[in-house]
Amino acid sequence: MRTLLLMALATPLLAADPPRTMRLDFYHTGNATTEIYAVDKVVVEPLPWPGNPARPIDPLNLGDYFFEVADAASKKVLYSRGFSSIYGEWVTTAEAKTASRTFHESLRFPTPEKPVTVTVRKRDAANQWKDAWTTTVDPKDQFVDTSVPEEPGALIAIEKNGPPSEKVDLLILGDGYTAAERPKFEADAKRMVGHLFAASPFKERRKSFNVWGLCPPARESGVSRPSLGKHTASPVGATYDAFGSERYILTFDNRAFRRVAQFAPYDHVEILCNNRTYGGGGIFNLYGTVSADSAWAAYVFVHEFGHTFAALADEYYTSPVAYLPADKKVEPWQPNATAQTDPSKVKWKDQLTAGTPAPTPWPKAEYEAWSKDYQKRRAQLRKDKRPEAEMEALFAEDRRVTEKLLGAAKHFGQVGLFEGSNYEATGLYRPAMDCIMFSRSAEFCPVCRRAIERIIDLYSAGP
Repeated sequence: MRTLLLMALATPLLAADPPRTMRLDFYHTGNATTEIYAVDKVVVEPLPWPGNPARPIDPLNLGDYFFEVADAASKKVLYSRGFSSIYGEWVTTAEAKTASRTFHESLRFPTPEKPVTVTVRKRDAANQWKDAWTTTVDPKDQFVDTSVPEEPGALIAIEKNGPPSEKVDLLILGDGYTAAERPKFEADAKRMVGHLFAASPFKERRKSFNVWGLCPPARESGVSRPSLGKHTASPVGATYDAFGSERYILTFDNRAFRRVAQFAPYDHVEILCNNRTYGGGGIFNLYGTVSADSAWAAYVFVHEFGHTFAALADEYYTSPVAYLPADKKVEPWQPNATAQTDPSKVKWKDQLTAGTPAPTPWPKAEYEAWSKDYQKRRAQLRKDKRPEAEMEALFAEDRRVTEKLLGAAKHFGQVGLFEGSNYEATGLYRPAMDCIMFSRSAEFCPVCRRAIERIIDLYSAGP
């Protein structure tokens, strides 16, 4: 399977010397019924393009959006990638039904030699691609911004296994660390990277990665937490309470994020927030976030990297989220969720455990009864503003109960069709009873592992 994928991706793009990285910054405005795009500016970043020039075309069909860069004259596609966005998440919230908002976004690709057309496609209600926006970029236009802003600090080579063009380049970006706390950031980053490479398949593919660190100095420690009245001008702008979810950390300041990140060669980004309160987030091909000092930071880091790196769906469905359910269930585009119950049509049909029934029985009622009580206690701890240690202890209790309940079930460890996934209790299925995308497990299931390996193959030149 891997060999076939590599052959499909092996389309030459550019000469041996990599071009600079071009970034198209734009505004994404709209609501539940209207969507508008507008160019902000075109930037040539300081560093060469870090991507593998032999694999410019993305065949994996992932993301809420997809963009292509094509030669304006010949129409030949030079580069493409699937992605998701903050706008794409926000538009599924209740607020989008009554209000409009604007988000700043960016697309990055190798700087072309001639004018190109950039086309953004969006999935419709049936998850089919529809053209949403097209614009022309002329690399010789006088308004292309080639200026070099002030550097955010020295680039840290946390782990280097080869040239950026041959490796997956992961950037660990610190937010809320003062200049005096730079050594703490380095220690936090190395600790998180160690946890990532302890999990399969990252463990086996470690040599396919470079890991870089950047830590712009903050005036004060920590990032914003609006639910407690804390607003901090951190360099990258990370904040808790995204979309009203107290544990969800995002930065809505795309300009600040890109201004810092451009000083590292990167394909994917994880933002370390200098906080203890449990939290994080992850958006495919944008970034992941984690509170570095949480007792559960290792789990959150790896789980959120599953989102931002491999487009993995959340497999849990009992935790409160800001998103509204879809009016009609369609087949999810994520590789680890399905609406199919016919084993011959399931996207992981070749990985199904022989003899496993579909749908696959699991102690769903018992799990939901426990989870209902657990979520009630969790909400009360936050409402009462209890010490974080009490929340961490509750998480540990949840892990023990879940591990015992699922571990004793008949089909534990098998690949099948387990109902309950992607925030839906019914009608959607996950491939394994347990996985790091479902609970606080330490392991990815076989289906998620394969999805991760496919992304590694897209960006790297091999082990």
